Amino acid sequence: MSTVLVIDDEKGILRIIHQLLTDIGHDVETATNGQEGIQKFDDDRFDIVITDIRMPGIDGHGVVEHIRKSEKQSIPVIAISGTPWLVNKNDFDMVLTKPFPLKELVESIQ
Repeated sequence: MSTVLVIDDEKGILRIIHQLLTDIGHDVETATNGQEGIQKFDDDRFDIVITDIRMPGIDGHGVVEHIRKSEKQSIPVIAISGTPWLVNKNDFDMVLTKPFPLKELVESIQ
């Protein structure tokens, strides 16, 4: 299965996504803000990144901008957002609108 990095400042959402993806066999690392997510991204290898858009400090746009400028720029990035109209969809491989069905998240990773 895949190694997934999930970045969201809402701990409840992190917990749910972590549990779901772990239960179906993925290795999951979490970060509670964009800066922590970027550090983990740079320090490890991930098959996919899932990031919230609106977070204090470095937001999801900052995260995807960092990824697209890195040596690992081809890694798929999924945005999750309660404000999808604020998402520059050209930067992301997919955008899921909160609240989203967990089945939709699983299908998008596959």
